[in-house]
Amino acid sequence: MSSEEHGDQLDQNLATNRELHVAEHTVMGAEPGAMHPSPRAATLLQHSPYQPPPGFDAVQPATHRASTVLFANVAAMRARDWRRKTGYTYGLHGTPTTFTLEARLAEIEGAKHALLCPSGLSAIALVNLALLQQGDAVMLPTNVYNPSRDMAEKLLSGWGIALQVYDPMDLAATHAAITPRTRLLWLEAPGSVTMEMPDLRALVAMARQHGLVTALDNTWGAGLAIKPFALDVDISMQALTKYQSGGADMLMGAVLTRDDALHDKLLDAHMRLGFGVSGDDASLVLRGLHSLHLRYHAHDQAARCVATWLQSRPEVQALLHPAFPGSPGHAHWVRDCSAAAGLFSFTFQPQITAARVEACVDALRLFKIGYSWGGPVSLAVPYDVAAMRGASWAYASPLVRLSIGLEDPLDLIADLDHAMQVLLD
Repeated sequence: MSSEEHGDQLDQNLATNRELHVAEHTVMGAEPGAMHPSPRAATLLQHSPYQPPPGFDAVQPATHRASTVLFANVAAMRARDWRRKTGYTYGLHGTPTTFTLEARLAEIEGAKHALLCPSGLSAIALVNLALLQQGDAVMLPTNVYNPSRDMAEKLLSGWGIALQVYDPMDLAATHAAITPRTRLLWLEAPGSVTMEMPDLRALVAMARQHGLVTALDNTWGAGLAIKPFALDVDISMQALTKYQSGGADMLMGAVLTRDDALHDKLLDAHMRLGFGVSGDDASLVLRGLHSLHLRYHAHDQAARCVATWLQSRPEVQALLHPAFPGSPGHAHWVRDCSAAAGLFSFTFQPQITAARVEACVDALRLFKIGYSWGGPVSLAVPYDVAAMRGASWAYASPLVRLSIGLEDPLDLIADLDHAMQVLLD
């Protein structure tokens, strides 16, 4: 094609496009020659001009789902800082829904900053990876949440981070275990499964003396029963999967602090790890917060009722519930806590075998068998604590952990009474 022919073809194409442009405006009722054509259907589906009127308000905040966040112009995009919650940059760094949840969690616990994570375990990982480097050591209590210890043994150790395990009920031994490499002291209150309540005040003071950062797993306290920042704890971690959600149908964690510099370290790691939560899950937790106070205390009162009944049973050797005298660390619970959640354990008499205990759990009808806790349905799980803790475990008999739900406690007692008949067969 000659250059003249090419030019003629280009002029023809432009003329055709102009005709289509004018025709479309005519069909849509626009004046010919208007600057922009009216969008076609496929475009309208992506770029609707409609904006809802302002002023809508409701009990539940709106659920914002976003990966891409839009800016008014390039200058606005350049001016936005993902580290500050004065605006939005990308869904991973927060939306109005997640910012609202973080603010409410911080209010409940007396924190200044909160970060959401996909699960409680990821929240633990965030703290570890933000604060520990090769050559450092982390201290975990003997009764720590087992996946946390597994993380330290299998992952952190491979990166040159040493694990130091300490007995939270032995302050002298804990103090002696601290080395120049120690950087982070994890606290568990109460201990996972075995429910010991440590002397948090003494452990935090010890950590302060050695310049250690303290991090408390406050899932059991839910921001209600224990106020970690009043005890001078540096970081509070919670699995929102439990009481804040209340529905046993989602996973989420949170890391809370009062210290700006500490928060900035956590925030940087949070971004680099790509931790984010969905707006839908954040909305579920926000909805659960309305009833958290009522549910938490209902779980607590029902658990004490069931525990009192179990304490009187001849098959039971020991009741492990921080609010009951005789449970390890009960005096610390009295001093530092205002409630006791719905979780506790008990051991059977040593002559009752593990097989009979498992048959007893299998015979339960209202109690279901499943991990986690804090939901509406009661749960029962048998544990081989001797295998978990070794010689440090004081009882040779089997242990069962109960999570008391929202059923009537008298019905739960009847269920336990019926199941214990298996022990007599």
